Amino acid sequence: MAKIRLTMAQALLRFLDAQYISVDGEETKFIRGVMGIFGHGNVTGIGEALERSPGDLILIQGKNEQGMVHAAAAYAKQKNRKQIFACTSSIGPGALNMVTAAATATVNRIPVLLLPGDNFASRQPDPVLQQLEVASDYTVSANDSFKAVSKYWDRIVRPEQLMSAALQAMRVLTDPAETGAVTLALPQDVQAEAYDYPAEFFDKRVHYVDRRPPAEAAVKRAAELLMSKKRPLLIAGGGVHYSEAMRELREFAEAFGIPVAETQAGKSALAWDHPLNVGAIGVTGALAANLLAKEADVVIGVGTRYSDFTTSSKSAFMHSSIQFVNINVNTPDAAKWGGAALTCDAKLGLKALSSALAERGYSSGYENNEVSDLKRRWDAEVERLYSLEHQEGLAQTRALGVIQETVDPNAVVVCAAGSLPGDLHRLWRASEPKTYHMEYGFSCMGYEVSGAFGAAMAEPGREVYAVVGDGSYLMLHSELVTSLQESTKITVLLFNNHGFQCIHNLQRAHGSDGFGNEFRYRDRETGRLTGGYMPIDFAAHARSLGAKAYKASTADELKAALEQAKREQITTLIEIPVVPGTNTGNYESWWNVGVPEVSVSEKVVAAHREMKAKIQEAKSY
Repeated sequence: MAKIRLTMAQALLRFLDAQYISVDGEETKFIRGVMGIFGHGNVTGIGEALERSPGDLILIQGKNEQGMVHAAAAYAKQKNRKQIFACTSSIGPGALNMVTAAATATVNRIPVLLLPGDNFASRQPDPVLQQLEVASDYTVSANDSFKAVSKYWDRIVRPEQLMSAALQAMRVLTDPAETGAVTLALPQDVQAEAYDYPAEFFDKRVHYVDRRPPAEAAVKRAAELLMSKKRPLLIAGGGVHYSEAMRELREFAEAFGIPVAETQAGKSALAWDHPLNVGAIGVTGALAANLLAKEADVVIGVGTRYSDFTTSSKSAFMHSSIQFVNINVNTPDAAKWGGAALTCDAKLGLKALSSALAERGYSSGYENNEVSDLKRRWDAEVERLYSLEHQEGLAQTRALGVIQETVDPNAVVVCAAGSLPGDLHRLWRASEPKTYHMEYGFSCMGYEVSGAFGAAMAEPGREVYAVVGDGSYLMLHSELVTSLQESTKITVLLFNNHGFQCIHNLQRAHGSDGFGNEFRYRDRETGRLTGGYMPIDFAAHARSLGAKAYKASTADELKAALEQAKREQITTLIEIPVVPGTNTGNYESWWNVGVPEVSVSEKVVAAHREMKAKIQEAKSY
């Protein structure tokens, strides 16, 4: 048996460079490269291997470890999980910076491979710089923090362990149901240790992702359940995109006259102007979808995990005999709400169920024009919000209307946190699949700029826009510099409303007067942050980093800036001052956030009573 003597780090890169994925007969190189920030815990191990023997893997130099993992996750998301980046960091703080982004990837079922450096396995330099010493268990390091947020975790304390660990890592990374963050903790000394690896370990390896068909009996049960239902509602989740089942979704809806509502992850699976697309559902939902949800007697969930935002904290579905049919490749998601579970690939599940319903002559029982009237009513509301003028300045919904009419239909908008996800979910009119890139499984502040960079790498032929609030931008914007370094243009649309206004609104809706959420100076008399707004010049900040930047305070200025941004060749930021509180509100939805039963404020106590009443109306499980 032929052997190749390599360090563990060299062997890891050589293995990763030979991994491919095959979906529907289309073969794709699975690992595009490595995003990394070097420190003493990885620079002489993985760093040396990337410098001297990277194969076809490219290195993207991150500027913040969390940011680079967000970028890697966004890249994989935009690629429908067919190609990924690995991410490497040093030990200690560098590794821990990746934990939040690892959780973001896992919650959203996005594959990322994390390669943090770790303490010396030999313990010769004990404790090494940045080592977290746990006196009761010396096998614990900072990297144990990844266990809670990883779908697979391992620590390679001997170079030969790499072989079994790497194969397990690939099993999880390419599993459509169980994918997420995979962490291989790499002790600093073991990265540099050599071993005689079998040559076949580095042979090209193709991981076949075979579509899982539904069980015939499960299809029959689902079809028989639906035959007694007249008001079905189809909910399109992110699994529709990953299964590439957009055509099957449309054909299923058209065949049986079933309206389609969209989750944040499912949005853009069906064009906004399709007659059966009733828009966003749930807490950030549209009026049409939420009204239909209240009276639906059956919900057909496709590729959705039924988050509390989708279900309005289990208050969205009020029909006395509501039942569920769940098409999902993930078994726990398919079982939610006690539904008739089709644990299968979304495309195959829709096809099979469609055939079964056609054989039985099924059609929905909606009255003539019922769905179209609701859709027309909502479209009028969107137009009203898009054209809304405000005497104090630019309204947030007006700014979004200008952006909608100016950017190209095939452009990708990226967002994650604050009030903007709600506005975009309700209002944004996506015409083409994969043009709406929302990270809302974790709603992680700071994802937006990094995510836009990752999406732009995945979609070099499209304009990519990061739609971000000032709060999220301040939290994490470092990969803006990386986009400049890589000549990968993104356009950052920074909505400046002077603080964390989404949570400020949430406070005031539940009895608070508003506290600690605006970017104001401290008032010397009250001791609170109630002074004037801080005058932060975000456009100047972006210019100082090397980007082009503009400021647009009116609709006309915004349109002009957007047109100019299209002509720019490098990353561009447009600062858009908007009036706080001019985002959209709820439409027939509720979100349970928990309100104190006891307070010195009667407004809070009253809000608690309202919450208790809503809980009584909602489903308890």
